[in-house]
Amino acid sequence: MNKNKWMFLAVGGAAIVTVLVTALLVNIFERKSEEKNPFYRVVEITDDIDDPAIWGKNFPHQYDSYLKTADMTRTKYGGSEAFPHIPTDKDPRDVVSAQKLDEDPRLKTMWAGYAFSKDFREERGHAYMLVDQIFTERQNVVKQPGTCLNCHASTYLLYKKLGNGDITKGFEEMGKIPYKDIVHSVQHPVSCIDCHDPSTMSLRITRPAFIEGIKLVKAQQGIKEYDVNKMASRQEMRSFVCGQCHVEYFFKGEEKRLTYPWGKGLKADQIMEYYKENGFKDWVHALTGAEVLKAQHPEFEMFNQGTHARAGVACVDCHMPYQRVGAMKVTDHQVRSPLLNINKACQTCHNVPEAELKARVETIQDRHISLRDVAFDALVDYINDLKEFKDEKNPSETLMKARALQKEAQFLFDFVEAENSSGFHAPQEAARILGLSIEKVREGQKLVASLRAKKVAGK
Repeated sequence: MNKNKWMFLAVGGAAIVTVLVTALLVNIFERKSEEKNPFYRVVEITDDIDDPAIWGKNFPHQYDSYLKTADMTRTKYGGSEAFPHIPTDKDPRDVVSAQKLDEDPRLKTMWAGYAFSKDFREERGHAYMLVDQIFTERQNVVKQPGTCLNCHASTYLLYKKLGNGDITKGFEEMGKIPYKDIVHSVQHPVSCIDCHDPSTMSLRITRPAFIEGIKLVKAQQGIKEYDVNKMASRQEMRSFVCGQCHVEYFFKGEEKRLTYPWGKGLKADQIMEYYKENGFKDWVHALTGAEVLKAQHPEFEMFNQGTHARAGVACVDCHMPYQRVGAMKVTDHQVRSPLLNINKACQTCHNVPEAELKARVETIQDRHISLRDVAFDALVDYINDLKEFKDEKNPSETLMKARALQKEAQFLFDFVEAENSSGFHAPQEAARILGLSIEKVREGQKLVASLRAKKVAGK
């Protein structure tokens, strides 16, 4: 009996092991099959389809996360939350984000006389990038050129249409058309076609302004005639596709040609030198009479000065990290703060508890905001100092120098303020730029003191 018992147990055990091994092999086979077929061609995608919903039929996991860019979630210093808005004929939105001008009135002082002093809200996800631009109050303050669509809509097909297949010519033509006359030619915010080749799904650059700008940057590195779509590595492209829009820029000439001011480099003071050489200004400050600049959203420039870029990390690694769906490794297209996804965004490289990683980031940001407030107060004080001399009919050379220093101090500060990482992308570089801004204010206040002394002396 004992022998039979052990024989039955051995046979049963072998059967169980056989079943388990077979199940494991079947599972491995299925996963291998999934890896070989990461998507199914439910529909045919061509270079003339910009609707992300159609691409989503072939790439449902990516599309599902893309739709989540409509989520509104706040971090300590970024993101946003939904505020109800009563729809009107002029603005049909029923939800908006908080008005930053109400949260920090210093912004109104810095941007006095410019459209941003009328409406500047907290950042929302890519789902809102077009609608929030269409209905911002800034559209009623100034006539914006069609160039603005470059970073707020899926414009690839529009470029092809306006340029008869040549996206650079189309890009140039779009800039000649007023925003309100051309905005109805686009239907979507940034879409799959703006970053992916439909036949291979490879990343690609579709914005001529970036193609031209990165060519200048590479030339400074000794790489001549750089063609980003032929010469960039895959890891570079995982940042370059983001850098098509998350950059500093200006509208050059009467044709309002979108230009990235990278002729001297990517750093804020190098860009400032570029502007000084070509004499560009965005507007004349309403309180001081100084010609000043508005910095945009230079995440790409600032990120390139930080330790993560130095280590070869790309924007996508942190803001669109991989996630597992079965055997497939799928890029998360929600595009959000890494603080909302620490496990996948940070812990892939950092073997540290989530709470510790979050604390490290917020410590960097706390210190950055503290220094930012010091620099902001200094800039506002300087603007208030210069107000006294706004109506000078024949401004002296000293006053002109003082106004030029406002332009520099304000741009340097705004460069850091407009960059949406709250100092995290490159903490030391952000601190360096804020220090330069404070130094420009200090130099300017010396000039203002001399102007006051002359005024009191009656000279």
